Amino acid sequence: MSDTTADLVFTGGPVHTGDPALGRVTAVAVRGGRVVAVGQDAVDELTGPGTEVVDLAGRLLLPGFQDAHVHPLGAGIELGQCHLADSTDAHTYLSAIAAYADAHPDAAWITGGGWSMEAFPGGTPTAAMLDAIVPDRPVYLPNRDHHGAWANSRALQLAGIDARTPDPVDGRIERDEHGNPTGMLQEGATELVGSLVPGVTPDEQLEALLRAQSVLHSLGITGWQDAIVGAYANMSDPTPVYHAAIDRGLLTARVVGALWWDRARGAEQIPELIARREATGRGRALRASTVKIMQDGIAENHTAAMLGPYLTGCGCASDNSGISFVDPAELKKYVTELDAHGFQVHFHALGDRAVREALDAVEAARTANGHRDTRHHLAHLQVVDPADVPRFRTLGATANIQPLWAAHEPQMDELTLPFLTPERGGRQYPFGALLRAGATLAAGSDWPVSSPDPLEGIHVAVNRRLPGADAGAPVFLPEQRIGLEAAITAYTAGSAYVNHADDTGTIAPGQLADLVVLDGDPFDGPPEEIAERRVLQTFVGGERVYAADDA
Repeated sequence: MSDTTADLVFTGGPVHTGDPALGRVTAVAVRGGRVVAVGQDAVDELTGPGTEVVDLAGRLLLPGFQDAHVHPLGAGIELGQCHLADSTDAHTYLSAIAAYADAHPDAAWITGGGWSMEAFPGGTPTAAMLDAIVPDRPVYLPNRDHHGAWANSRALQLAGIDARTPDPVDGRIERDEHGNPTGMLQEGATELVGSLVPGVTPDEQLEALLRAQSVLHSLGITGWQDAIVGAYANMSDPTPVYHAAIDRGLLTARVVGALWWDRARGAEQIPELIARREATGRGRALRASTVKIMQDGIAENHTAAMLGPYLTGCGCASDNSGISFVDPAELKKYVTELDAHGFQVHFHALGDRAVREALDAVEAARTANGHRDTRHHLAHLQVVDPADVPRFRTLGATANIQPLWAAHEPQMDELTLPFLTPERGGRQYPFGALLRAGATLAAGSDWPVSSPDPLEGIHVAVNRRLPGADAGAPVFLPEQRIGLEAAITAYTAGSAYVNHADDTGTIAPGQLADLVVLDGDPFDGPPEEIAERRVLQTFVGGERVYAADDA
């Protein structure tokens, strides 16, 4: 092929470039993995006999989506084990667990996970439920958000957990009125059992990563930030499997790995992180330029760090305001040193106290080091104090949102709102306020915690209702809705920004041809139908990595 003709051309449909200077065009040309022209006349001049032409037939071409907070290896492993994420019903879970155990009589442990807390009173299932169906083998099943796990009596026995076992400093063993463990473990307590679960073999890990990559590509995702790269709880360190996939030419996504910060240690681990950054990175395929610090837990089990106490079941103030996993004063020192070494910090900050502590740490780094191009970001942001909203723009901290959680559903209505003060409950997921204050929004899924489908996340960001909700269903804090353009930008240019992937996220000459074709244009229909759109084709660097059967 001539070096003046295109390898690939898209024509015959709208192209949402995401570039304000270009707006919408009707054709795109790609050569050597990058966009070389936009606009019909320029593309026609580059179309030759060897050019592959994709007729959009009126369908929409977008920049590829990027997930700014996801756990692909864990998700892929769960998909191959006792996978419970497709239901919210306790009886269905128990039937699925029993069926899996029967189908795997030689499995030493029954594990997998993905169950929802809303299926059980108080979000806490019991060991007795599992004992009735699997009494002879240990069972260990993390819940959907991986901040808790359900274990049977055999697993508790193997871990030596009984009424005398103290709670770890970063977790809680749920107990009955006599102090006996009930089978539900929260946060750091999960490691008491999780550390005993046999590891997944390297071949199984590679299969799991490729399984996850296939799912993500099918949803238009061309790159992601892996939110935990390192040893955490019973999750496998994905570094070796990423390397294996790259070495075998099987990794087709662009990946940034967030190196795990061991919260039981301090600044002495920073030289190790610097060494790991160099040892982990593999060019554009995998960069390990980020450090992940989990500052708190989650609201549903009252471990998210709040500025005020949680409420009890009677609506009274409790003596619990959640857990700050890293001492706030030390956090400032750690983030300042990481920033000085050129690391981006990816915070898990869910409660308003954790958000403030993370922003204070970013401010300390900016004061000490100046405004370096480290692009720190705070993920989850369930509760944000209004005083902290404008600080995101001031400090250059990106708001990394998981939009699917910003809706009325049982976990919100039964396990969260009743235990927050009305004031705090009304400050949840303030996407609109952050955007109006000039914050940069990136977006992710936290899969397998929730669906990895960007279109579902975009739907909730715009509607503040779950896909398929009844027309009369209440809108969750409607003033925090954002527009479709802003929601798409968060999943494209916003996530590209936090990934330091500045040649992705828009469609313009010189940009990498990471692209997605939808089956229709969500801008043409009502907002309530956004999630009905579907990905037909996904391209990374101009190479097709997914095509639907009817593409």
